[in-house]
Amino acid sequence: MATTKTATLTFRIDPHLKDALRTAAQQEHRSIANMVEVLIRDYCGRNGITIPEQGDLLGEEKKR
Repeated sequence: MATTKTATLTFRIDPHLKDALRTAAQQEHRSIANMVEVLIRDYCGRNGITIPEQGDLLGEEKKR
């Protein structure tokens, strides 16, 4: 099974937004990082932004 590479994302956020994110993650039984990913995927899906699948990304790297 192939391992998925991840990228680090570091940013500053209002403490109240972080608390809300932590609460949302707890309610969904998710980590904060996974909750951010879910929120991004949801936003992209609702706004027609395509996110390539991991296999698609690996295929592109092999072509280079």
